[in-house]
Amino acid sequence: MALLTGRGETLAAAESLTGGLVAAALTGPPGASRVFLGSVTAYATEAKRDVLGVDGGLLARRGAVDAEVARQMATGVRRLLRADWGVATTGVAGPEPQDGKPVGTVYVAVSAPGTGGVVAQRLNLRGDRAAIRAGSVHAVLGLLRDQLILPGVGEVSSAAAAQDTEQNGEDGCLQP
Repeated sequence: MALLTGRGETLAAAESLTGGLVAAALTGPPGASRVFLGSVTAYATEAKRDVLGVDGGLLARRGAVDAEVARQMATGVRRLLRADWGVATTGVAGPEPQDGKPVGTVYVAVSAPGTGGVVAQRLNLRGDRAAIRAGSVHAVLGLLRDQLILPGVGEVSSAAAAQDTEQNGEDGCLQP
């Protein structure tokens, strides 16, 4: 949060599998209200489409557990709440697979200000539901930190097909 505060920039979050845990992590530090504008917990596919503006055709073709869905969620919440930065999480915390994706498949994304692009990262996390959700929070906040420090590092979406970076967690958490 200090990086955003120092830059005078704001942040919004769009969450699916994390169900508010990203917002809870962001609002924990004192002074968070200077930076964090709010969040949308879009657990249902319809909420991703209707509230965050994720393309309905994309959701129908690929399902909600997808890199481009994460990118659109991050951009959608940034626009909706008029924040400088947007972050998003979507994935499968379990106990059952979803949309043909195994438990532990997670996508996190960060949408940068202006035309700064949108970075998405695929995670293959292990552990129980709580560990996968906690690992997702850790990963999206780490990706945000990385983009604040080294903009454009990782995969950035464009009109062309994009590739995702991938991280594997041992016990549901990523190593810093």
